[in-house]
Amino acid sequence: MSRLRNLGPLLLAMALALVLGFGLARGLSATDDLRNQLYLFSQILYLVQNNYVEQPDNEKLMRGAIDGMLKSLDPHTVYVPEQRAERMDEEFHGEYSGIGISFEIRDGFITVLAPLEGTPSYRLGIRPGDRIVMIDGERMPSTVTNQDVFKRLRGPAGTMVHVTIEREGEGQPLEFDIERAKIPIESVPYAYMIRPGIGYIRVTRFAQTTADELDKAIEALRGQGMKSLLLDLRFNSGGLLSQAVEVLDAFVPPGKRLVYTRGRISSANAEYFSSDRAKPVEGPIVVLIDHGTASASEIVAGGLQDLDRGLVAGTTSFGKGLVQNQMRLSNGSKLLLTIAKYYTPSGRLIQRDYSKFADSQDYSEDAFKEDAPQDSVLAKRPKFKTAAGRTVFGGGGIIPDVVVKDPPALTRAQMEMIQKRLFFEWTTHYLAARKGARWTPESFGKEFKLTPADWDDFAKVMKKREVTSSDSVLAADREFIERRLRAEVAGNLWGSQESYRIIEEDDPQLEGALQLFPQASELLALSAGGRPTGKAGKPDKGTEAHKR
Repeated sequence: MSRLRNLGPLLLAMALALVLGFGLARGLSATDDLRNQLYLFSQILYLVQNNYVEQPDNEKLMRGAIDGMLKSLDPHTVYVPEQRAERMDEEFHGEYSGIGISFEIRDGFITVLAPLEGTPSYRLGIRPGDRIVMIDGERMPSTVTNQDVFKRLRGPAGTMVHVTIEREGEGQPLEFDIERAKIPIESVPYAYMIRPGIGYIRVTRFAQTTADELDKAIEALRGQGMKSLLLDLRFNSGGLLSQAVEVLDAFVPPGKRLVYTRGRISSANAEYFSSDRAKPVEGPIVVLIDHGTASASEIVAGGLQDLDRGLVAGTTSFGKGLVQNQMRLSNGSKLLLTIAKYYTPSGRLIQRDYSKFADSQDYSEDAFKEDAPQDSVLAKRPKFKTAAGRTVFGGGGIIPDVVVKDPPALTRAQMEMIQKRLFFEWTTHYLAARKGARWTPESFGKEFKLTPADWDDFAKVMKKREVTSSDSVLAADREFIERRLRAEVAGNLWGSQESYRIIEEDDPQLEGALQLFPQASELLALSAGGRPTGKAGKPDKGTEAHKR
């Protein structure tokens, strides 16, 4: 009983924090019910703490209770621990302060994968493959962790850090004094002319800088003759609703409803309309999506589809139609709490049904099963009309106007080569042995072929990294290996965009999307007042109004 009395104040404080701190004591009956539930919880907590076979970890107990509580709501309401919350802030704010490298711990060394273009490390000539062996005069142990590196290399902009680097081909270590700076986290990492007149832009997330990055990319491509745009939203898991609205606003004529939200509290209800700002892209747009396209990226794809402003191609998107508010907690962690559902301009809720799944993993895996729903499934889905009268469907992701299947999955050998960074390691040795050579991007075009000596060197790297292979596997993967090595060399010499362009040369989904601009042009004419059509210009015979 004395132990129960000692625990009592803690349980009472916890109960009061929950009841009063979150404003739940609004009605007497609701408060009584909540108090009963909290009392039941306190009984169980007391019994576990005092009778369980081993001394329980209170933090783990409470984390389990929190996770279990939130799991009963929906898959997207989650608790985010403090360290992950800090990383999330960086991603959404679009910057952090540091020296500007991507790295990994490889063979016990801090190994530079790439200096980020335009950052202090890039300007000082730090290269992929460099090993950071000392920071501020202290040798880094082989047990160094990513978190250790973050603590040592990141810091306020304008402060200095001294690093000692070992570089292959250099007899002595290299010393660098690096002034930390604000490092942007790009959400529009790739933008280039992919065909004459057609610009390509990849958006990977929706952070605070996304709309500005997109505007700059569009302006640059227009200067290169862009008339049409391929907007790639594949594996874009979303981000800020406000940025999705701004991105849509860049393409949609003034006065159009872009998206709206509805929730239980009045502040969660909002409608967003396009402004009278200048629209930098007036030509046809093809939007490429896949099963990993979610949340804010679905708002963009769905808005362009509903307003007949862009032809959507690819595979059915993830289907996340819930809006989370990020709530900072007392210990620096966050609660991502669903406060509203969002609807596309036609009134579609694209959230997939999550009630039938036992856990979030099953729910996530379900989104990757089908390129597009079968007709028998669509017959049960709610139907909606685009601005020009085309039929679209709600209830489970954005269904593309034209299905373009995902690229073939990588083989196990190919995945192992990438995961163990064979191409990175080979390139480091290859360039170190050719120091001073002069190359252009054309040097590593499609005509580039490995010499027998190059293949021998690659086989040695495979053996060193214990990648299982055979002559038949190497023969089958020859084209894949050469393309990846070309991309790695190009990235090392000229930056990530050159690497990305080479990797995407053989992407059949991207190539399929590029064939759709005649249909996108027809859709653009339709949106300007042509005859109502079904998918991609076909007459639509069905109608069904959305009622709410």
